[in-house]
Amino acid sequence: MEVTLQEMYAHMGWFAKGIVLTLLLMSLYTATVAVRKLLQLGKARKATLHFSEPFSKALATEDFAKAEQLVDKNPNSHLASAFRRVFPTLKYASEDHSLSAVEVSSVQRMIDLNTLEQLSKFRRGLGVLATVGATAPFVGLLGTTMGVVKAFQGMGSAGSAGFGAIAAGIAEALITTAFGLLVAIPAVWLYNYFINRIDYVSMEVTYATKEFMDFLLKYEARLGGSGNVGALDRGHDAAATARSRMS
Repeated sequence: MEVTLQEMYAHMGWFAKGIVLTLLLMSLYTATVAVRKLLQLGKARKATLHFSEPFSKALATEDFAKAEQLVDKNPNSHLASAFRRVFPTLKYASEDHSLSAVEVSSVQRMIDLNTLEQLSKFRRGLGVLATVGATAPFVGLLGTTMGVVKAFQGMGSAGSAGFGAIAAGIAEALITTAFGLLVAIPAVWLYNYFINRIDYVSMEVTYATKEFMDFLLKYEARLGGSGNVGALDRGHDAAATARSRMS
């Protein structure tokens, strides 16, 4: 004779029912966090695919105004978020034809802060998955312990060691144990999955920002070199004027 879950739940004691409801709430919370993270990472990935190629072309042509527009238009992209509040300094430098080492260091710090902020957003909520994965088996074990206690109470009340006297308590113990594992295992899997995806995002942002800083250092060197050449030309012109006056 088969027994349905509803029938088993109806025959549980109040403590076992509380354990099952607690585990159910933990599983719902886990599912909510997982869906939110999947949507967040999916949007970030899609936005980054639309952002990367035009952004690279804008940097190749040193069109910092276009690059800033692309950053503003793609707020969901983890790569674009790393360059927020960076390009006003570069636009000013390109107009002034000078970029100091202090300004480059300031841009580097801004990128690092943006990256930390973005990664913290991606990691938000993962603590719930880790907590559920670690504690759900113990919550189920608590129900198991109380089920065994109920089984021994049944034995004492019936005055017999027959299976019928302990069946209800053993059933509660097994159900709560299984329920705890069913909640914990997906939570651990999801936690490891999201951690791996966020690590990949972190590596992607780190690689892109390193490439950008390499471009920025070359840009700074080129601006400094053109400035030196201009100063040298002005020196030659001044010397020629002085010689003509002396002659």
